[in-house]
Amino acid sequence: MRGEDLTIEEKVDRLAEQIENLARRVAALEGSKALPVAGPSADAPAASPGTVVPQAIPPRPGKPPDKPAAGEPDSFSEEMIQWASRASLFPRLATLCFLMVIALALRTITDSGIVNTLLGMGLGMGYAAALMVAGWYQYRRDSSLAPVFAACGAILMSSIVVETHARFQSLPLVPAYWTLMATGAGMAFISRQFKAFLPVSVGTLGMVLAGAAIDYPDPFFPYLFMILLTANFLGYYAGTLHRCGWLRWIVLFVTLAMFYLWGLRLEAVAARKITAAPTLAPGWFVPVLTAVSIALPTIAFLGIVRSREQVSVFDFCLPTINAVGLYLAARVVVSEADGSALALSLVAILFALLHFGAAFWLAMRKIEGVPGTNSFVVAGSILLVLALPAALGAVPAAPVLGIAALGMAVLSGRWGSGAIRATSYLLQGYAVVSLVPYFLGNGLTAAPLAGAVPAALLAAVALGHYRWCRRHAPPARSPLFGNYDKHDVSGVVPLLVGLTSSFFLLRGIAWHILAGRAGGADAFPCSQSIIINLAALGLGLYAFRARNREIRNVAILVIALGALKSTADLLGTKGLPLVFSVLSFGLAAATQSITLSRWQKAPPTTHSESRDPDKGTD
Repeated sequence: MRGEDLTIEEKVDRLAEQIENLARRVAALEGSKALPVAGPSADAPAASPGTVVPQAIPPRPGKPPDKPAAGEPDSFSEEMIQWASRASLFPRLATLCFLMVIALALRTITDSGIVNTLLGMGLGMGYAAALMVAGWYQYRRDSSLAPVFAACGAILMSSIVVETHARFQSLPLVPAYWTLMATGAGMAFISRQFKAFLPVSVGTLGMVLAGAAIDYPDPFFPYLFMILLTANFLGYYAGTLHRCGWLRWIVLFVTLAMFYLWGLRLEAVAARKITAAPTLAPGWFVPVLTAVSIALPTIAFLGIVRSREQVSVFDFCLPTINAVGLYLAARVVVSEADGSALALSLVAILFALLHFGAAFWLAMRKIEGVPGTNSFVVAGSILLVLALPAALGAVPAAPVLGIAALGMAVLSGRWGSGAIRATSYLLQGYAVVSLVPYFLGNGLTAAPLAGAVPAALLAAVALGHYRWCRRHAPPARSPLFGNYDKHDVSGVVPLLVGLTSSFFLLRGIAWHILAGRAGGADAFPCSQSIIINLAALGLGLYAFRARNREIRNVAILVIALGALKSTADLLGTKGLPLVFSVLSFGLAAATQSITLSRWQKAPPTTHSESRDPDKGTD
């Protein structure tokens, strides 16, 4: 037979042709599946021998599928109906309506005087409690109506407490707060047992908002913070459930806002020198402040320990937000005259040390990357930044902050934390910024040498910080240095801090020598230009000797600043000081030009780039 004499190539071509014919027929059938087919199409290609030709399927009578009949639902409405069925939307709405009808009926009976207010309150609270119990039972049966019963019960209980206390004055303050706390705890119990996020969310949010609404704008603040602290701990539990992170932020915001409101009220009373209202409870401010200052970092600490490796954003930010918010709220109240500001600063320093202690404990867990440790390091650093200048003064506090930054850098190397290393850079930078008001303001004119020792200490510490960073590379697996700052460019910050502090030191000495002397009014401005230009000259020579590209770039930056300062001298000064200023810039520019030209001519294999500023190759 002819088929048996075909070669392999011919068989492959025949098979490809058959597949192509079948594909064309399938496409033709899909395009005209709703039309009756009387016979084979004239346009269809002729099938080769051995090809199986499928028979045409007659269409169903009636309207074609692409033209739905009148009233037939489209795909969007079908999806909406399916979603409503899956979510049990209509049964839940019907149940909600019936439950609200009963609640409104009880309210109408009370308002019309059929029952007295106390009995009406009891009926309403009993009905709300019954709904919460029914919700627990429905959750136990895994019913889709369980969230409706639980949420209605919690919302009704909170609204009944607020209205009964505020409108009818038939519910005392303490039982009102305890009722709200019991409601929140009951909803948290339901969520814990059945792993449902809705009960604890509704219960905690209702407890916080109802507590803040009771007697607003004059609540009894100690009782209110009893509610808010309970809500924060319930929010900590809610953090174990999915989709509850927003609840913790709301509770924290309300807590800090109420604390700030309390502080403003006490400050207004102190400014007017009048007796504080009993609801302000000034004697409770410090104890409540202490309790909140301990509770919120404890919640963050427990959250970090619980999460181990993946720390939530809330747990990471909570210590810092707590430190800043409560310290500023306390500063609103304290007075500089009676020494309470100094006492507050000392207490804040103590809390900063406690934060560092918590960071030590977290680092000792030996988890790679020490997750959560930097959260307490940042909070402790901010407390030092806020409290040390108030306790010691801005200038003496600067070298202390620099030493703390150096210690953080060393610990970051031992713990393998790139985040703590970056925090040390920021703290070192703030230390020199805190000297700016003194050396560039009026402090230098009053006491020129008072800041000399702190500036010298900060310069030495910052340069030591830079030297350590260039001898110890950042952790290899740090997300910050592994993905963004791969070459530790930010490590130049301690060097800039050291140079700036040295400039402040020399500027103070120059003011002490030249101000009011025979040099005239132009001597001191030009002396600053000379200091900058000589620093650029020295940095350029050192960078060329050590083959250090980073210091070379810093030298270029310094000489650019020197150019700006010398230009300002040309426009505003005259005489011999201006001559020395321009001469110093010329020397610095010539030296930089020579070193850069030789740097470019040097063979790349002769000298290697060194990250260690003290280690040259020549």
